[in-house]
Amino acid sequence: MPIISVRDLVVEYDGRRVLNGLNLDIEHGETMVLLGGSGCGKSTLLRQIIGLERPKSGSIHVNGTDITCCSKSELRKMHRSIGVAFQSAALFNSLSVEDNVALPLREHTRLAPSIIELVVWFKLAAVGLSDHGKLLPQELSGGMKKRAAVARAIALGPEILVLDEPSAGLDPIVAAELDELILLLKQTLGMTVIVALTNSQARFALPTASPCSIRAHSAQSVQKTKSKRARIRVCGSFWIGFPKT
Repeated sequence: MPIISVRDLVVEYDGRRVLNGLNLDIEHGETMVLLGGSGCGKSTLLRQIIGLERPKSGSIHVNGTDITCCSKSELRKMHRSIGVAFQSAALFNSLSVEDNVALPLREHTRLAPSIIELVVWFKLAAVGLSDHGKLLPQELSGGMKKRAAVARAIALGPEILVLDEPSAGLDPIVAAELDELILLLKQTLGMTVIVALTNSQARFALPTASPCSIRAHSAQSVQKTKSKRARIRVCGSFWIGFPKT
């Protein structure tokens, strides 16, 4: 059974249809890349999957629970299984890096402060920031902010990691390093990873994907095209790709 299953999803803003009858399955342990231009609906789909918005119609099942009509308690439980790193990193500027990472642990667990401190160190070490925990976000470089956001996203040990344009605003070298980090974390922690990227970021974010021919498609369907090194799904106005890991 897929960890995420989207059926007949329709999303509108002020009468403008952004997603039209989208159907999509994401399997456990997959790395999915939503690839498309600005404004094509990538972030909209991410917000739907993590339950921040309700669609006009359709269903979204996460671990078997339809989050479009579930109770608040079920939605809270689902949120704990998903870690999110937003496009702008969204760190709290008044908190140190380690306090940013510790925040979800303090809010959603009853762990002792000493245990939280140890967990935070491990999460920061995983993203290469173990020596920078005392710094404030404004004292970090752009790449370090992105890494700190990833550390906070994995603080609760989520099954699903969602990243909205993680390499936005970064130079190609730093972006490539961040991509390698994300794939390493996915392999080490066994997470399902969903990444939204713009077309301009694709050449650096999908280094393992071979060129594939894309057939004509409908916004209501998902089609598959295979190559030796990657699988690409065409979905609406953006591509959905699974880099080989």
